[in-house]
Amino acid sequence: MDFIRNLSDTDLIASYGVVIDELKRRQIIRSKNVVDDLGEYIAIKHHCDTKGLPKLQAAPPSTKNIDAISVDGDRYSIKATTSSTTSVFYGLNPPGSNEPEQQKFEYVILVLFDTNVRLKQINELTWEQFFKYKRWHSRMSAWSLSVSKEMLENTRVVYKYADKL
Repeated sequence: MDFIRNLSDTDLIASYGVVIDELKRRQIIRSKNVVDDLGEYIAIKHHCDTKGLPKLQAAPPSTKNIDAISVDGDRYSIKATTSSTTSVFYGLNPPGSNEPEQQKFEYVILVLFDTNVRLKQINELTWEQFFKYKRWHSRMSAWSLSVSKEMLENTRVVYKYADKL
């Protein structure tokens, strides 16, 4: 990757569009939401390539509430983040609602990247665990997950990067 350091500022900026176009051509990302798209791609690929994990396939574009479906029919919402908060989950009852909550998915797959978008960890939460850890995002009027040490310790780790010393 040293070749990047030799690019002019103009060429470096132009390379961003080229990389995005190639990621789309390879169907690694589908939109301009690069972090979430990369998270979806990595989560689905990891599940398909790892013995003992359910095989997943991407949900059709614009499918509400879910990003992937297992071969057994389980629904997965996939969230990726480079920070301590995920993007939001729409379509759920607001705080204080007396309406019964309809289950939108069976699992959340949480893909954690470092600030340079290098994969750190993948965790899986059940619907019940999602409800325990969800937090109201008042500005977005929807729920999100705050990535806490407690949540990570109490949910299923399906991948964790291990530094080789």
